[in-house]
Amino acid sequence: MTVAVTGAATPLGDHIVRALLARSAAGGAIGTVVGLDTERGAADGVHWRLVDLGSPDLAAHLRDVKAVIHVAASTDLAADLRQSARARRERAVRQIQTVVVSAAATGVARLVVVTSAMTYGASPANLVPLPEDAPLSADPDEGQVGDLLAVEQILRTAAEVHPGLAITVVRPAALAGPQVDTVITRHFEAPRLLAVKGGCPAWQFCHVEDLATALVTTVELGLGPVVTVASPGWMTQGEVEVVSGMRRVELSESAALGTAQRLHRVGILPSPATDLAYAVYPWAVSSATLIAAGWQAAYDNETCLGVLLESIRGHHAVAARRLDRKDAALGAASAAVALVGTAAMMRRHRRKGGGA
Repeated sequence: MTVAVTGAATPLGDHIVRALLARSAAGGAIGTVVGLDTERGAADGVHWRLVDLGSPDLAAHLRDVKAVIHVAASTDLAADLRQSARARRERAVRQIQTVVVSAAATGVARLVVVTSAMTYGASPANLVPLPEDAPLSADPDEGQVGDLLAVEQILRTAAEVHPGLAITVVRPAALAGPQVDTVITRHFEAPRLLAVKGGCPAWQFCHVEDLATALVTTVELGLGPVVTVASPGWMTQGEVEVVSGMRRVELSESAALGTAQRLHRVGILPSPATDLAYAVYPWAVSSATLIAAGWQAAYDNETCLGVLLESIRGHHAVAARRLDRKDAALGAASAAVALVGTAAMMRRHRRKGGGA
């Protein structure tokens, strides 16, 4: 079976094609691995086909392909923030529409699309863990989660219009790994971790290597229509603070949300205030379908958190995409609110004559 991966030259795409190549070498159902991107990636053994995913030319590059893996979720927040919300949304929609139409037109049997478990929404009322068939309750705002909801809506329509194309949506927990930059990773770039009074987060992660092997299993076994993937279990806020060595800044829900809304309204915070929920309320998932199929995560949540922390420390060390912690924090609602809350707390402390 020939499998194509979109965005194969990206860091996440590289993990996916390498996992496919490893399964192919082991004699599984995976045969040729095709990398679709605007430039060649580093992985040897991949058949590279250079194409813009939003171009009608994509169909010509899928003629012999039986399965396509398309990563709609972004792991490069810095790049996303350089675009307007409208441009980013239009790009995501154009790409998924082109991928769907091209796959259906060329006889691709299965399309696997990676979105995020964030589409379920984060709420104190959520079951922990959420079942795979839970409703998508996230706010359809102008943020990245709104982009993914738009992608999933297109996929639901495509499943009706193109019955010959089997579509699987894969929803991972918060991704962790080298060069992963998201609103969740930036939560940990604030000087303190935001906590909401009465909040009950269930911190859960998914290492990019585990996502890659999960995608291989999904393609090989034809799993679907929805697959969630994460490290087993979850961590409490207290456990996260112990592992990270970071202290919390605790605000009321109204104060935290109000701060995020003000920062967004004046243009300081590019991400919507609704993103705040993902750092203070649960949205953990079960990986039930994958586990039943024999898949297991290689990384637990504590290890994933360690990888995440090491990754963002590396950003600061080499100044790759950051000027300082303040600039990084302002890319995510929870981190920005934590930054403001910490500053206010320190000012109060100084007025009372306390030390820093």
